Amino acid sequence: MKEPGLDDRHRDKDGEIDRKHGNTRVGTLRKTYGDDFLSDWRSDAKLETVLEDSGAESLSQLVKKHRRRK
Repeated sequence: MKEPGLDDRHRDKDGEIDRKHGNTRVGTLRKTYGDDFLSDWRSDAKLETVLEDSGAESLSQLVKKHRRRK
């Protein structure tokens, strides 16, 4: 069972924060982070592929990199 944490992310009973699923599509992420997020990737690319190819460890790293470019 999951419970909301203080930062509005859901946590399992053991306190672990849910992570984005690797099968999330870039097009879906663009709805949250803007149309130009991961602009060099097709909208049907999976997050797990982007992470693997870019060497990033998490979606958070990708978002930070994107925000620095602006």
